[in-house]
Order: sequence, then structure tokens, then C-alpha cells
Amino acid sequence: MIRPRSSHRLLDRVFQILFPGLLLLLLNGCASAGYYSQLGGGQLRLLQAREPIDQVIVDPARDPQLKAHLAPAREARTFASTHLHLPDNRSYRLYADIGRPFVVWNVFATPEFSLAPPTHCFPVAGCVAYRGYYSQGAARGEAALQRLQGMDVTSGGVEAYSTLGGFDAPILSSMMHWGDDRLATLIFHELAHQRFYVQDDTEFNESFATFVEQEGTRQWRASRGLAPDNGKQVRQRDQFIQLILDTRQRLEKLYAQPLPAEGMRQHKAAEFERLRTDYEQLRDTQWAGDKRYDAWVYAPLNNARLLPFGLYDQWVPAFAALFKQKDGDWVGFYTAVEQLGKLPIDERKAALKVLAEPKTSAD
Repeated sequence: MIRPRSSHRLLDRVFQILFPGLLLLLLNGCASAGYYSQLGGGQLRLLQAREPIDQVIVDPARDPQLKAHLAPAREARTFASTHLHLPDNRSYRLYADIGRPFVVWNVFATPEFSLAPPTHCFPVAGCVAYRGYYSQGAARGEAALQRLQGMDVTSGGVEAYSTLGGFDAPILSSMMHWGDDRLATLIFHELAHQRFYVQDDTEFNESFATFVEQEGTRQWRASRGLAPDNGKQVRQRDQFIQLILDTRQRLEKLYAQPLPAEGMRQHKAAEFERLRTDYEQLRDTQWAGDKRYDAWVYAPLNNARLLPFGLYDQWVPAFAALFKQKDGDWVGFYTAVEQLGKLPIDERKAALKVLAEPKTSAD
């Protein structure tokens, strides 16, 4: 049984985590102080808005549609701990109405001729490849500053995020337009971050959590007597992501060449045009003209727009292979993931690459 903790104890715990980093950055100038101030204020408001889902569901005064949406999420949360062996705590057993469509806005940036983003380091999460803002205006301001410095930049709203177990994370009102399966995948993904996290390796962490959400959702649907969600939308998503990853690989080879800046720009533009052409061929020949990704493809493209795809999907095949090696045993899989996470980063990437390589029948 989960024993409830007082909200005051929880707030104390959060600020015990955040405050040391805030003090350090206060010493480093007003820009850092302002950034951490908005993080602390936004986090506090979110904490204050939480309430137990059990109470929401039994409250006769609450919106019936909200309660109907939270009930299967509560079941998925129980499944996460009992079947997927994810942390058994109060995260995602709480609800918070935040009164806006996104909880944070993330800003990604890369140099003009590189897919390696600047990293931003935080007291708990370590170094990540983006910065998050609780204000859309602040995110736009940061994006504008990065562009002035010649960076490729993209920003967008995020409906959910993880604090790696730093506090009991709630299901947010920004998620209430999602379907039941998407809510479940969020719960599985974010609890995977709480289960294991390697500082300063976003690709590893996000790919691990993405695999857990995908396999967890498959098992979650099977437990409810539903067919695997391997239909048209899933196939299209996977094919689209592969187009992006292929483009990233070609750009990485391009940026390694000793070309003058103007020549590099021309080749870079040609690669983005090739992405659009490859997408159109896929859409028109295999998807019967389905235009679900048109808006993304025909918006201005740059390195930063490709970045989240590589971060979230690069090593998913490696984790799928590792799960298969462990015969689908979650505890054994997590143990193997932890062993990978303890390796030096170069050895870790080499091991993941071996896992991700397609196996022949002779293997």
C-alpha cells in the first residue's frame, strides 16, 4: 500500500533538490538566476495544484468526463508497477489542473553545421540537450537569442515531463485530450526514467524509456484483451522516423567534410530537399496520400528540428534486442540496462551499436 505523504514534506523535498543548483547559478550571473527562478516558480505552482486521482474520481462534483478519463490511467499506473516492475510510488497517482495547453516549452539548438547540440546541466538531471521554460514567451525569447548567435533553433510545447522521481509527478490537465493508450505510454515512459537514468546521455535515457513505453503498451493492451497497436499509424510513424534518422546520418557525414561555408549550406539545403522528396514518395506510394506529417515536413527545416528524433529513437532497436535476449523478463532486462549504463560512454555506445545490428539466421 502507498502511504500518503504531506504536501509540505513533498515541497521541502523538491526544494532540497533544486535549491543547491539555484544557489550555484545565482553566482554565475543574472541570466542563470532568472532561468532558475522561473523553473523554481513553475515547479512550485505545479506542486500546489496536485490532488489524488482517487479523490477526483469519487468526488460527485467533478466533471464526469474527467473522471472517466482518469480511471483507465489509474489502471495503467497499477499495471506499470505490478507487471512492468516500474517504481511503485505516488507519481501519476495524482492529478493537476495547470490551466494551459502545455506544461513547459523546450528550446533545442545546434550549430549551423553540426547535429551536436550544446548541453545544459542541472543539479538532478545532469546535462541535457535542451532548455525548458514554463512560459512560452520566455522560450521564444531564448530561441531568438540563439538564432542571433547563428544557431539552428526549434522550440515547442511539451504536455508532460519527468523530474526523475524528484517529486511525485501528476497527470496533467494538458494530457486530458489524449486517448487512453497515449496516457498509458506517458506513464510507462516517465516511470522508466525514474527506474533508471544515466546522467549526461540523453540518447540512452530517451531510447530506453521509449522502448519501455512501446513494449509496456503492447503488454498493457494484451492484458485488456486488445489487439497489438501495430496498424497503419504505427507503421507510418516508424517509417517517418526512419526518414529523419537517415537524413541525420547523411548530414553527419556532410558536416565532417572540409567544405567552405557556402558550399556546406548548399549541400545542407539539398539534403533537406531530399528529405521532402523521400517523404512525398513514401506518402504517395505507400500511405495512399495520407498527409498527417505534411505540416512538419513543409515547415522550415534545420538541424534542430531533427534533433529530438535522434534523441528519442536512436537506440530503441538495441533495447528491443536486449529485452529479447532476457526472454522478456523485465527485472533481468533492467539489470542489463543498469550494467550498460555503468560503462564509459564510448563503450556504452559501442555495445548499443552491436545490439542494434540486424542479426542473420546464422547468428
